[in-house]
Amino acid sequence: MDDIVVEADTAALRSAGLKVTRGRLAALRLLQRMPHSDAETLHRHAVTDEPTLSVQSMHNVLTDLTRAGLLRRIEPERSPAPYERRVGDNHHHVVCRSCGAVADVDCVVGHAPCLTPSDVGGFAIDTAEVVFWGLCANCR
Repeated sequence: MDDIVVEADTAALRSAGLKVTRGRLAALRLLQRMPHSDAETLHRHAVTDEPTLSVQSMHNVLTDLTRAGLLRRIEPERSPAPYERRVGDNHHHVVCRSCGAVADVDCVVGHAPCLTPSDVGGFAIDTAEVVFWGLCANCR
């Protein structure tokens, strides 16, 4: 691992109030390289460096990182939840109906929330989550 990246990830974990662990560092490193990966995919890649890391441990790591605001969990219908490190903005996603590929789509208006519902029922809206569906270039 690149020392500068490890230092930045270590600092991010500490500033989020999380203990720095090899599993958390591995998840952050892998998601930097492979955004929109699910827990099983991340586990498969992590076990080469962290052979004691179980699938359940990876799920726990991802939950902790998501709750701390270091990751975003995307929940496309009928698909395993992919995770990404791109947080803090109001971007959306496009998902291929055939292969499940996920890509980022910048907010259509540019500021959060980029969509305004007609009635919010007293809620203070800060984010709009949109998933576009279609066929990727490879599946068309």
